[in-house]
Amino acid sequence: MQKISPFLWFDGKAEEAMSFYMSVFKDAKIGSVSRYGDAGPGPKGAVMSATFQLHGQDFIVLNGGPQFSFTPAISFFVNCENQEEVDELWARFSEGGEPQGCGWIKDKFGLSWQIIPTALGRMLQDKDPQKAQRVMQAMMKMVKIDVALLTQAYEQQ
Repeated sequence: MQKISPFLWFDGKAEEAMSFYMSVFKDAKIGSVSRYGDAGPGPKGAVMSATFQLHGQDFIVLNGGPQFSFTPAISFFVNCENQEEVDELWARFSEGGEPQGCGWIKDKFGLSWQIIPTALGRMLQDKDPQKAQRVMQAMMKMVKIDVALLTQAYEQQ
């Protein structure tokens, strides 16, 4: 088990969220599932807590009730190898989700994700500050990140 794992609090939708995230990412594994019994505060048989992995990263979910909700101040940053991966993940998180801008999207459970192509980081860290600035300006106008438009800004003379 990892030393540090994200712990996600849901109001009755932990199992649905876990199943959704596992369907979005190809390299996913379920760990353990604990369900409420007769004496639990949740409905008998409902998931109390569960563990799963996405690309080797452990996650824990809990059906803890309505006391807390997600905020964009915490998000999951997903490094995408190409535009195809960006498009695929964006489409999945858009199902009931809400695009935020600059590659951020809130999923149908209210959890924020950053769907970012690795090319963006390379371009923003270029030694030529003018190239990096053009890329930053292009990105700030985007909702879903478009690698072709970033490349166009980067290569502009």
